[in-house]
Amino acid sequence: MNWSKDRSIALSRGCVVLFMILLAALDIGCYWAVRWFIGLRFMPWQSGVLMMVTIYLCSGFGWVLLVRLWKLLDNIRLQLVFDLRNVKLLRQVSWCCVGAGAVCLVSCLYYLPFIAVAIAAGFMALLVRIVKNIFQQAIDMKAELDLTI
Repeated sequence: MNWSKDRSIALSRGCVVLFMILLAALDIGCYWAVRWFIGLRFMPWQSGVLMMVTIYLCSGFGWVLLVRLWKLLDNIRLQLVFDLRNVKLLRQVSWCCVGAGAVCLVSCLYYLPFIAVAIAAGFMALLVRIVKNIFQQAIDMKAELDLTI
């Protein structure tokens, strides 16, 4: 199979759509999912309310992140790779990861396993921030090179 740039972008866009569908399903079914989970873990109903607050707060960051990723992939599809708009989008994605990580970190006060999600979100924020810095450096180098020609 010949794997091309266009197929890779299409796969990435498909994954973004899949995650949008999954996030919408979680938003709709959050009450029932949390109710099932707290029953499984024998947790008090107050923990369920807090867990729903955590999920919905993180969902907000998730929606912003997915929309920004969609725009980023659209820019790449249109050959706008090293562009300041992409740097801005990557910065916003990074802050979404930080926001979700902060929500999960605070949520550790009532359910300690959220620490794993907080750490993963923080690590993802770091990776995206590094990629953003690489894009910024490439844009700066391209601008400098354009001036010398």
